[in-house]
Amino acid sequence: MAKSSNPEGKPGVRIVVAGDQGTGKSSLIVTAAAETFPTNVLRLLPPTRLPEDFYPDRVPITIIDTSANPEDRGKLAEELKRADALVLTYACDQPETLNRLSTYWLPELRQLEVKVPVIVVGCKLDLRDDQQQVSLEQVMSPIMQQFREIETCIECSAYKHIQIPEVFYYAQKAVLHPTGPLFDQESQTLKPRCVRALKRIFILCDHDRDGALSDAELNDFQVKCFNAPLQPSEVVGVKRVVQDKMVEGVNERGLTLTGFLFLHALFIEKGRLETTWTVLRKFGYNNDIKLSDDLIPHSSVKRAPDQSVELTNEAIEYLRGIYELFDGDLDNNLRPVEVEDVFSTAPNSPWNDVPYKDAAEKTALGGLSLDAFLSEWALMTLLDPARSLENLIYIGYPGDPSSAIRVTKRRRLDRKKQQSERNVFQCFVFGPAKSGKSVLINSFLGRPYSDMYSPTVDDRYAVNVVELPGGIKKTLVLREIPEDGVAKLLSSKDSLAVCDIAVFVHDSSDESSWKRATELLVDVAGHGEDTGYEVPCLIVAAKDDLDPFPTAIQDSTRVSQDMGIEAPIPISSKLSDFNNIFRRIVNAAEPPHLSIPETEAGRSRKQYHRLINRSLMFVSVGAAVAIVGLAAYRVYAARKNASN
Repeated sequence: MAKSSNPEGKPGVRIVVAGDQGTGKSSLIVTAAAETFPTNVLRLLPPTRLPEDFYPDRVPITIIDTSANPEDRGKLAEELKRADALVLTYACDQPETLNRLSTYWLPELRQLEVKVPVIVVGCKLDLRDDQQQVSLEQVMSPIMQQFREIETCIECSAYKHIQIPEVFYYAQKAVLHPTGPLFDQESQTLKPRCVRALKRIFILCDHDRDGALSDAELNDFQVKCFNAPLQPSEVVGVKRVVQDKMVEGVNERGLTLTGFLFLHALFIEKGRLETTWTVLRKFGYNNDIKLSDDLIPHSSVKRAPDQSVELTNEAIEYLRGIYELFDGDLDNNLRPVEVEDVFSTAPNSPWNDVPYKDAAEKTALGGLSLDAFLSEWALMTLLDPARSLENLIYIGYPGDPSSAIRVTKRRRLDRKKQQSERNVFQCFVFGPAKSGKSVLINSFLGRPYSDMYSPTVDDRYAVNVVELPGGIKKTLVLREIPEDGVAKLLSSKDSLAVCDIAVFVHDSSDESSWKRATELLVDVAGHGEDTGYEVPCLIVAAKDDLDPFPTAIQDSTRVSQDMGIEAPIPISSKLSDFNNIFRRIVNAAEPPHLSIPETEAGRSRKQYHRLINRSLMFVSVGAAVAIVGLAAYRVYAARKNASN
């Protein structure tokens, strides 16, 4: 198979040669570059450049010689940190220099946090005592077990020109085609992320989706990756190699996924890592086995602070198809193992960690319904559009990635036009401790009521579909803000820009809870007035099954009237009486210009601006009258002069 030219477009590889003094570093470098053994060699060589065509990958190499003298320690550390790969030398005729690798050099690299591939090279092979013949594997195996950063080991002789070009070939190869991301040396298996990437490539090449690569599909794959077709006899040969070792690797339709993975494991075991890396890079993967940034259209997710990102209908329809494909028994319940399978072609499942983990409603069987599946996607698109796009590509979205998302209009513009075209609304949930915020969010996700109190430490998200009259569905995202996190949130000017509506929850039986909730309401409303990111607000009177505090009705009426918002909405999570709260939240968010509270400071500011504007108007009218009067006087004076 053909090799790639200049993988990853790398401009050059910088190889630093280090090791004890007298181990043959400089002779190794000169012999590699000049192809002749030097009779006299400088103590420290200047940077040595190998030409682009020195090795098949056509990537220029710069070799840096180093000094092991104590006074040059700082310079050595600087060079080690700039290396793409490191050649670490010992002298075959000096066993103590081999011991120094594990007692000094390799620990020193770790201390300096040098995380590059290491090639251990035994120089002066021609000087080794014939009585001390031991295999390289026997010598190096314990060291390689302890220091996994060692990519390979090799012995050479500059004097006799034994394996000199191979030293820097292996070093270059370790940079351009590293083993680490692909293969676990200990278990002798492909690493999970490599398996996921190869599975995605297999599916993309399996055009008829029959679970096997036919001869024609295998040939297309070969042409795409290596620019050369396979001869019929070669196709037969490839399949025979697989079938001899793994029967299930080939079936009557062609090469199966199991066989495809086995083939790559075989390439790697035989040292042909460039084959697998060429395949990965042809399909857009970088050295971390993730899709390169240039494949993710980041420009399409640029937005103002008060704009949000949603999936388009085209993307939603594709995800519906994915759900049906993986919901094998068609029971509207995507089990956790099936969700993992959906993302089995991505580097990892994006919903295994917060904020996505446990953010959607689960079915009775612990899985995701179609609505919950789409809700998770809506949440990821809202919070991290680039990640959502990336995962759409990983799971095989066939269209232009930029067609999968849309950026909404600015919320400020929506308020002016008094309408919103959003399908996903984000609601901030504020309230003092023990007010019932978490219970409200749990009920939103269909979870049973519990008396156990567990304080929320970090922001928490919940997402679900809310059905409105007429069968219209909107996605609502609730973001619970812990009480002690409010000050930090409001310290940012744009913190409310992403918020479509805010809800303030209080314990209706506790006057101090009510007072704190109103303080939070005033703080949030004031921040919105100061920054221009005003949001509709609702007050929720939780624990309606308990007796209200004595002045609850008068206090709530006064606050709602003073601030110009709806009276508190009573709910009881314990009695499962939610008073259509989630539908009411969406209804309040849809007309973005209503339900916006007005603080006393905000009202005074508006009155001041009205007064100023009125004064300016009077000044303008007065000036106009004066100008008209002056003009009339001039006309009168002119006529009088004429009559005289």
